[in-house]
Amino acid sequence: MADLFTHTFVLNALLVSAVLGLLLSYLGVHVVGRGIVFVDLALGQISMLGVAFANFIEGDATIISIIFTMIGAFLLSFIKVKDKRLKHEAIIGIIYAVASAGTVLLISKTPHGESDISEVLFGSVFTVTSEQIISLAVVFGIIGLLHAIFRKKFFLLTEQFENRQIEHMRIFDLWNFLFYLSIGLSIVFAVRLAGVIPVFSYLIVPPVAAILFSQRKQVVVWISMLISLLGGFLGIYFSVHFDFPAGSSVVAALGGLFVVVVLIRFSRFVSLRLTTNNHAQENGNGTE
Repeated sequence: MADLFTHTFVLNALLVSAVLGLLLSYLGVHVVGRGIVFVDLALGQISMLGVAFANFIEGDATIISIIFTMIGAFLLSFIKVKDKRLKHEAIIGIIYAVASAGTVLLISKTPHGESDISEVLFGSVFTVTSEQIISLAVVFGIIGLLHAIFRKKFFLLTEQFENRQIEHMRIFDLWNFLFYLSIGLSIVFAVRLAGVIPVFSYLIVPPVAAILFSQRKQVVVWISMLISLLGGFLGIYFSVHFDFPAGSSVVAALGGLFVVVVLIRFSRFVSLRLTTNNHAQENGNGTE
């Protein structure tokens, strides 16, 4: 097993997975709390729309996809659904569908668009360069520092969305925009390396699993990060050892950890019910 991690490409993959997992699993706590779990797919699709547009005009795919994603994050920050008959996901779904349609239309007019879109969809953590790792670490480090310094602001805003207490919120809220901007920038850099589905899994699976363990926000954050690190390590290990695709292996590993958490939660629930029933029977016999 130790021999597997002597290769540079494996170490790079582990490093990228750790950096991705730590920030995305933290941001995912906010995403799940706000009930906007498909925002990752929407922003990822907007990023792909930027890549398709870049191919259409023969421009720089990275810069244009960043611009498109920042615009998408700006627009998403305005979404404040006050009608109880509607959910955030409905509006996000519309944006995702329109961005998908635009991507397909542009791809149909560009000769090499499909190869770049495939790279955005699936990524490849085994082919990352040192420059890409440094860029990812710098961008994610800045975003992580921003959320660490102003964590109370971001968590307070998330709690307001959880409790649907957004009536007093202004049309444009700086902290809400910074949240969507941090999500958007994270996704732009993450999907080019790891792919949309692994990034979505990092963003959603660890926080949901952590929520099953605890109701305390800080505990949820730490458990979420731990699950993401473990899932990334196991995914890369199984990918190298059994020659599986890296992205799919990471998603499968995170899914496996989620199943383990569900089983632990279920066993605790059954144990608690049995204990409660036993106490009730003992009290009943005592009163007789």
